[in-house]
Amino acid sequence: MNPIETNGIKAKSWKETKKMWEIAAPAIVCSVAQFSIGVVTAAFAGHLGGLELAAVSIVALVLEGFVFGITLGMGSALETLCGQAVGAGQLEMLGIYMQRSCIITIATSLCLTPLYIFTSPILKLLRQKADVAELAGKYARWVIPQLPAFALNFPVQKFLQAQSRIWVMTVISIFGLGFHVVLNWIFVTWLEKGLLGVAMAGNVSWSLIMLAQVVYVVSGWFPESWTGFSVSAFASLLSFVKLSLASAVMLCLEVWYYTVVILMVGWLQNPEIAYSSFDKKNDSVNLQVWILMIFVGFNAAISVRVSNELGANNPKAAKFSVIVAVITSTMFGVVFSIATVATKNSFPKVFSSMEEVKKETSKLAYFLAASILLNSIQSILNGVAVGAGWQVSVAMINIGCYYAVGIPMGALLGYKLDLGVKGIWLGMLAGSFMQITILSVYVLRANWRKEALYAEERVRSHGTSTLPQIGCVENELITNNQDR
Repeated sequence: MNPIETNGIKAKSWKETKKMWEIAAPAIVCSVAQFSIGVVTAAFAGHLGGLELAAVSIVALVLEGFVFGITLGMGSALETLCGQAVGAGQLEMLGIYMQRSCIITIATSLCLTPLYIFTSPILKLLRQKADVAELAGKYARWVIPQLPAFALNFPVQKFLQAQSRIWVMTVISIFGLGFHVVLNWIFVTWLEKGLLGVAMAGNVSWSLIMLAQVVYVVSGWFPESWTGFSVSAFASLLSFVKLSLASAVMLCLEVWYYTVVILMVGWLQNPEIAYSSFDKKNDSVNLQVWILMIFVGFNAAISVRVSNELGANNPKAAKFSVIVAVITSTMFGVVFSIATVATKNSFPKVFSSMEEVKKETSKLAYFLAASILLNSIQSILNGVAVGAGWQVSVAMINIGCYYAVGIPMGALLGYKLDLGVKGIWLGMLAGSFMQITILSVYVLRANWRKEALYAEERVRSHGTSTLPQIGCVENELITNNQDR
């Protein structure tokens, strides 16, 4: 490769890196702020006692993980459609897409409400410890008001991300986090409301964050993409639901994988200690979430970049975006994995004063480091899948890797070979590694020119503008490629 080509690649890489960070940076900060609300919740619950921490943990990881997977999945069709519509120049459809998605996610959250009401008997049926199940059931009923906020949060976020307009949402989330800390201190420490105070703080914080985001969207800052509430949101709702279901299946299989793992941990002896130590891996309730949320930011960035470029019929640009994102995210994964091992005796002190919990968590540092490294790659590949609209294919891959390999292996190692949490975690890592390997091959073998044509057809089928015929676009793409 001659110096001119090398300089050209460097310039192109730098340009793509800047575009990626314009989306990833605010998305990372926003993700850290929003998920840190769960971290603060776990911290206050943990200092109430081991039983309280176990109850909050199982609600956050099992119940909310289950609900999160369905709701996020039903809202993630918006990520594909909005991103590709922006690339195709159909901004007028974004507001309609968002309203359709809100209708679907709100309806979904209403259908899921009984799970919060009957959490205790469900957990007992799943062989969770009785005292943990009882307290978790009370806490679950107290946090039902958070369901509408979660349901609306996902469509609004995808609407903003597709247009690379995330900074205001980020500022709202930061203020929401600060307010959440103050509310927890008032309700839990000052007024001594215990676990009820923890739930009250979360309900108020999430409601205010969601209200502020909705006000931002409808206040005139998006004249092209938000033209007001419209009955058109109810048109073609069935086809939108079908695409949403495909996204939901893909993401649910991913999120529920970790939910099943948490249930398996609960079947071990001394579940309070097992939950508390295992929580240090989970995205919602531990210090390491602040690292893992960086990869969530990269996931959002690559999804937007791929969907925008495919929607604009720029297949080579989409492929190059994937390469830059994978390299960048993996570098962060290596750095933070090393840092996790180096601080294995320090970070457990943040969330629990129980010596046994801190000791067990420290032992799991190497597993956590491996998880972080895998997450750095997995987040990019999943973002590519959503941006390109591969949800159905990835769902099939997830079934094989997670449920045919990861969970059976975890059960074998954890129970039959008496490795406990370590064995269950090893099985989970094996399933994740297998999924990453297969997805990597899938991405490497992708025909990006065809993906651009599929994106055009997807935008046409859900949009209102008249686009060129596929054959014309294909001829134009071939001509452009030959010219290059």
